[in-house]
Amino acid sequence: MEQIKEKVKALPRSSGVYIMKNNKGEIIYIGKAKILKNRVSQYFQNSKKQIKVQTMVDNIADFDYILTPSELDAFILENTLIKKHKPFFNILLKDGKQYPYIRVNPHDDYPRFSVVRKVKTDGARYFGPYFGKINAYELLKTLNSAYPVRTCNKEFKQKKKTRPCLNYSIGLCSGPCCDKISKEDYKAIVSKAMGFLNGNEKEILLVLENKMNLASESENFETAISLRNRIAMVKELSNRAVVDLAKTAEFDIFSAQKTENYAAVNVTIVRAGKLLSSQNFDISQASDLEEGFSSFILQYYTNKLVPKNILTNLILDFNLLENALSVVKGANVSFSVPEKGVKRKLVLMAEQNAKNFIEKEFLKEKDETYLNMVKALKVGLSLKDLPNRIECYDISHISGTNKVGSMVVFAFGRAQNSDYRKFKIKTVEGNDDFASLSEVLSRRVLEFDKQNDSSFKKRPDLLVIDGGKGQLSSVVQALKGTSFEDVPIISLAKKFEEVYTKSSPNPIIFKQGSGELRLLQNIRDEAHRFAITFHRTLRSKTMLS
Repeated sequence: MEQIKEKVKALPRSSGVYIMKNNKGEIIYIGKAKILKNRVSQYFQNSKKQIKVQTMVDNIADFDYILTPSELDAFILENTLIKKHKPFFNILLKDGKQYPYIRVNPHDDYPRFSVVRKVKTDGARYFGPYFGKINAYELLKTLNSAYPVRTCNKEFKQKKKTRPCLNYSIGLCSGPCCDKISKEDYKAIVSKAMGFLNGNEKEILLVLENKMNLASESENFETAISLRNRIAMVKELSNRAVVDLAKTAEFDIFSAQKTENYAAVNVTIVRAGKLLSSQNFDISQASDLEEGFSSFILQYYTNKLVPKNILTNLILDFNLLENALSVVKGANVSFSVPEKGVKRKLVLMAEQNAKNFIEKEFLKEKDETYLNMVKALKVGLSLKDLPNRIECYDISHISGTNKVGSMVVFAFGRAQNSDYRKFKIKTVEGNDDFASLSEVLSRRVLEFDKQNDSSFKKRPDLLVIDGGKGQLSSVVQALKGTSFEDVPIISLAKKFEEVYTKSSPNPIIFKQGSGELRLLQNIRDEAHRFAITFHRTLRSKTMLS
């Protein structure tokens, strides 16, 4: 720590990005600073910190930094490095989901509507994002039910006419590919469809209701029910209109809330004067609320449509955010904190959602509990270091067929799903769990040495094997002379929950219900679930073939 403090004293008083590392050289946190010296020194002052921040500081063994010409450059570089390295203590949008939009390029000769998950600067119009009760795919089907626009990928450069498809025959397409409609008439239909996505639901409701009544009169009840469901979706969308908001209103709302140890952001999306969606995100890992909030907003707009106006409940460095997101959008972006009116009410609503999220979700699972379980496990196993990253391995098969292995990872007591990996057993014949575990661990070490995969290149603090003394012995033998020879390794036998170590022939018996045993049971059960799920998938494919 003294060495780090000396390094902090030598930091320049300029903008840049700092990179915190643990004793294994792994990046655990990345941050940006207007003045590097001031920002980094705050971590090592003897002041009270949030649990997650203090845990992060306790794991810092070294740090690097990169100087930037301006704070804006530091802000953008920080975001780029976080996406690349995915540090554990950074706020990350870990679900990886890109929510769907409906895309149409009105400049095409015969525009088509499609569902996409990435927004590009290509001159097209994007509507959304849609999730929750408003499903983008169902919305597109609803649009196609009312307006006969094409859904195919046909090119229109060739002069040769083609035969009409089934959609034309049943009235779901106007047949532009076979010259059944002029460009002008087709674009008039597209314009009406775009009007619906822009918030005009009256016309589409009339069209769908007429079609439903006709289908019902013709005793085509299946079609009538389908149209009835589509009408319900349009009405659901219509009911989301906000009173006193213009039909053209389009903005996103970010509201943050913080307690002593937790922080959350609610993101509410308003399009065409309607509340399209509302989501909550955990930003408890932020060492500073404003810094974490700003970093989250920039991360959020990866491959998403950036609106012209963004509202927040906190005053941030708006110049920084506006400049960064204007580059992403290719046009000016404005931030503001509304003080009155309907926008203020919406910001307060989002703020309340974030507060409720903290109360209902976070307070159920105290971080202290997880950290105490990790600390108790260190004492119970007489480990030198805290087992912050634990990897557990299991084998699944039926009588030696479709053999698979699983690797699950817990970091600081919590499951890290993105680091899970699965293996098909390649070299073992028959029913031999010992040899299968040896193969899996040997391949794990090889992947670690290659340093390619984001999960495999991290070194574990503890290896857990699902099994007894025999499984442990086979794995210990397989790891001799490898990069993992000195990594602590144990096995957990299910029947009596005995813990075997390579240093003692006698098992360790933890007290039933103790934190250390519950942590081991959680990771063992998760490894078993992950392995058997993969095995069943593989077995189903084999049976089908």
